[in-house]
Amino acid sequence: MADAYAPTDRTRLRRQPARGSYDRDVVHGILDEALVAHVAVATEHGPLIIPTTFARVDDVVYLHGSTANRVFRAAAAGGDVCLAVTLLGGLVLARSAFHLSMNYRAVVVYGRAVKVRSAAEKRRAVDAIVERVRPGRAAEARPPTDAELRKTIVLRLRLQEVSAKVRTGGPLDDEADLDWPVWAGVVPLSLVAGKPVPDGPSLPTS
Repeated sequence: MADAYAPTDRTRLRRQPARGSYDRDVVHGILDEALVAHVAVATEHGPLIIPTTFARVDDVVYLHGSTANRVFRAAAAGGDVCLAVTLLGGLVLARSAFHLSMNYRAVVVYGRAVKVRSAAEKRRAVDAIVERVRPGRAAEARPPTDAELRKTIVLRLRLQEVSAKVRTGGPLDDEADLDWPVWAGVVPLSLVAGKPVPDGPSLPTS
């Protein structure tokens, strides 16, 4: 297996190409850390988009949702799909408004999703998504029933047309603005879990 994805016309970065990456480890690392993806699909009535959970298994991203979900139904019917995730790392406050920026790690995937029809693969995909939210949870929670699986669409999106983009560091002010009398720098941001809130008489959280 190649160490990098091959760029295409849709994934080749044209603006700030130095921030781009097609490296598998970079792409997989971002996807494996992100908890939410935005999935868009082209339809005859215009584009549709929805935020959703997901899981990566090797070179496949699994998505799942209700059989009534318009986005998933359109994707399952063969519509062109775009998936995007972003991990925000900081606010970059420059001395000029023009150079205001953010530090981030992002991945964009293009392709066509395939509806998973095998019950066994659907169960593996659902387990992977549950595990992605909390490792070990798939073994603890009640597994989905056959009826629940029938109400669920599971999509398989292969990682073929994919790229990552990463911005790090401080502001890139013009030299003429370095004496402007305003604070400049980076305000770090991170996603931090709070104290778990139990739902009724449940077992303690480990």
